[in-house]
Amino acid sequence: MLAALAAYQKGFAGRNAHICYAMKANSSLAVLQLFAQAGCGFDIVSGGEMARVLAAGGEAHKIIFSGVGKTRAELHEALLAGIGCFNVESEAEIEVLNMVALSIGRKAPISIRVNPNVDPKTHPYISTGLKGNKFGIAHERTLATYQRAASLPGLQVVGIDCHIGSQITEETPYLDAMDRMLDLVESIEATGIPIEHIDFGGGLGINYNGDTPPTADALWAKLLAKLDARGFGKRKLMIEPGRSLVGNAGLCVTEVLYLKPGEQKNFCIVDAAMNDLPRPAMYQAFHTIVPLQTTPTALESAVYDVVGPVCESGDWIGHERRLQIQAGDQLAVLSAGAYCMSMSSNYNSRPKAAEVLVDGSQARLIRQRDSVADQLRGEFLL
Repeated sequence: MLAALAAYQKGFAGRNAHICYAMKANSSLAVLQLFAQAGCGFDIVSGGEMARVLAAGGEAHKIIFSGVGKTRAELHEALLAGIGCFNVESEAEIEVLNMVALSIGRKAPISIRVNPNVDPKTHPYISTGLKGNKFGIAHERTLATYQRAASLPGLQVVGIDCHIGSQITEETPYLDAMDRMLDLVESIEATGIPIEHIDFGGGLGINYNGDTPPTADALWAKLLAKLDARGFGKRKLMIEPGRSLVGNAGLCVTEVLYLKPGEQKNFCIVDAAMNDLPRPAMYQAFHTIVPLQTTPTALESAVYDVVGPVCESGDWIGHERRLQIQAGDQLAVLSAGAYCMSMSSNYNSRPKAAEVLVDGSQARLIRQRDSVADQLRGEFLL
């Protein structure tokens, strides 16, 4: 994780840039603590995430609050905490945030999230910058929205924001979005509204299966060159990486329970499932699966669908994987650091896994495995 962060820090060396970890990728307290100690701010999307940041030692003024459905209670709590900026995602939210701020005598710092209608060329569920997506203000409505926000007494315009999607493996969408953003900044500032910072979001992909995303420092070298060419090189920059900081750092260790041969498919049934690793079921995502032991050569390899115990046909970890394994062996599901633990659940009343942070030769338990009592707590019989 620190090596991934270092690539961003290298890319921004000498620049007025602030890295905010998009904590929805993995919100475990120790992970947040690690990034807070490394100087990161945080991109949050709920009041619960804000509470986690503060519990982990993060600083409120380094928090950016994104998301299309912030409640009045969340806005109120974030204002009282003194967060750095709200990334506003609709014209209606602007009006509500203004009222909440005035009700407690505060001025809310805002940037407006622009939907630039740029295709990130990723899975449709994690594309966020097209006209058909629910996120942000339409490019054509941005100037009028800024003028309205600047007129409201409870708001202070401080920036502009753009986030076009996740698991982006090409640089062209970023360059296209930057051009559109800078065009807007020029138009907005021409009306007398200053823009202190430009937030380019996150979304940089990782290598799941031969993917070749640009490295963070290489991508930002090109983006910064464009900024310099257009006269914005000294502007304060904000970015919100998530998956690219934690994704390839994590793996899920699972045990082979049964091998089940069939006429059409062979199944390798493991003790991890879609409640632990939701990405394959949700996004048809690929994760490399690696045996963790040297298997006796007497065992023959075979092609398996690796599946879990959950009672859903969608509960699969990997299709058509050639493995040389037997019951009792352990497998590692790789690139599981992002959107696995943070999206895990207790479906089928399954316990959430333990989480262990490894640093060199040290291994620390940072989340204990669920017990049955943990799952029953908070429920009541009639």
